[in-house]
Amino acid sequence: MNITLNKKGIAKFRKRHPLIQKEDLEQAKTSTEWVKFVDPQQQILGVGYLGEQNKGLGWVLAFEETVIDQAFFEGRFAKAKGKRSSYYQDDTTTAFRVFNGEGDQVGGLTIDLYATYAVFSWYNQTLYQHKQEIVAAFQLIFPEIIGAAEKIRFTADLPESQWLFGETAPEPLLVLENGITYATYLNEGLMTGIFLDQKEVRGQLVDGLVSGKTLLNMFSYTGAFSVAAAMGGASQTTSVDLAKRSLEKTREQFSVNGIDPETQKIHVMDVFGYFQYAKKKHLRFDAIVLDPPSFARNKKKVFSVAKNYGELVTDSLAILANDGLLIASTNAANLPIGKFQELIEDALNDAHVSFDCLHTYRLPSDFAVDRHFNEGNYLKVFFYQIHKE
Repeated sequence: MNITLNKKGIAKFRKRHPLIQKEDLEQAKTSTEWVKFVDPQQQILGVGYLGEQNKGLGWVLAFEETVIDQAFFEGRFAKAKGKRSSYYQDDTTTAFRVFNGEGDQVGGLTIDLYATYAVFSWYNQTLYQHKQEIVAAFQLIFPEIIGAAEKIRFTADLPESQWLFGETAPEPLLVLENGITYATYLNEGLMTGIFLDQKEVRGQLVDGLVSGKTLLNMFSYTGAFSVAAAMGGASQTTSVDLAKRSLEKTREQFSVNGIDPETQKIHVMDVFGYFQYAKKKHLRFDAIVLDPPSFARNKKKVFSVAKNYGELVTDSLAILANDGLLIASTNAANLPIGKFQELIEDALNDAHVSFDCLHTYRLPSDFAVDRHFNEGNYLKVFFYQIHKE
């Protein structure tokens, strides 16, 4: 099927922008097959597919005419594997992303490796319908992978997580990152127990950034930042998350690293409620990690990074020690890095504190980014040292 682009779509195409939006098309169409993108004169510009997802209507897979078949995906997977050679040579890290959607020239699919297992995440129905040839290509290029789970990240009458092929992984599956052990669950909902894009930030903690200091980990999930800090010599970690499962999961992460969970503090409660509690108790922390979801809701409050991140910074300052470290992070793709930095620094300036930005982190190299698609580089992390006196 030919899909005709309008002037706007053609202009984006010439800039090698891989995401197709409805407003790029002469006429809105749907298809579950591979398509050719053409100009109004029916000259072929490239190939790809239409498959609605939260980002747009489809993806360009190649900016020239080519056949999309199993051999095509074998080529994409082989190239992606080659890019990650440094990770394969690092025996201190056994979990990383081996295929990152449009960053590896196939938007709509990510694949993470967990030791000898893989996790596929499908973001639209069209790509999912072609999974047989995609998975066959993957297995040819990655014969060492003995089993894989899949996550369905689009609206469908399908289980959100199920086993895709091969052997099922043990529960928990223990993997390494920066030499630290993490307990993961590959077929337990959409999450696995660790966000692999934060490996470099955790690496700073493992390397002793907060050695001898106290760390507060807000929106802690399974406590990965806390474990990294504790293994890097932190004197005490405090983990706070509203989800009830966070207690058991965080305790497990400490235990698999030989740390008695009773020596650490883990709270199941609302983050903003914990800020009030900590202020009343006159608690102070040498370092605070703020890594909220882009959007969250509880009984009392709706939280959005774009609207409410400044509140988190303000509340953190009340319980942060002088010359303390604030690690401010977001994965909100729709929030540009400059705007995120502005949100943080506006709150710091309003509080009349001085500060130094020590480090900035974006996605690690295994989360390959298409240089023509800046939105794909969603992770933004700033390390600030705060001077309050």
